[in-house]
Amino acid sequence: MLIAAQIVAALAAALHVVFFMFESVLWTRPRVFGRFGIANQADADTIKPMAYNQGFYNLALAVGTVVGIVLLGIGHGPGPGHGGGVFVAGKALVVFATACMCVAGIVLATTGRAYRRSAAIQFVPAALALVLVSVVPGG
Repeated sequence: MLIAAQIVAALAAALHVVFFMFESVLWTRPRVFGRFGIANQADADTIKPMAYNQGFYNLALAVGTVVGIVLLGIGHGPGPGHGGGVFVAGKALVVFATACMCVAGIVLATTGRAYRRSAAIQFVPAALALVLVSVVPGG
């Protein structure tokens, strides 16, 4: 169960790195801002500071998830680095970060029908990771 939780959490983290890239690095490209329903370059330029900021929130959630995944791996099983505290910290990070991703997906879904597919892409892997890591014994 632990490996499944780590894999799905890694998928959720990877998606949030992609979101970061779109929002903070590639935002001014028409193919990118068009994915977000932005009609033209002038509107994209106006929204750019907000998208840039939002992208870094997504990156922070991805980093928190990855650090949690690593700590789960270090803290599980026999050998150096094994310890309940490390495992518990990893589990807490993955739970917190994926729960935040879930909430963000729910909020996105409430903004209109056009955003439901994007909301599902954000929500489903994070929710599955949250469930899987929550049932991992220990901590």
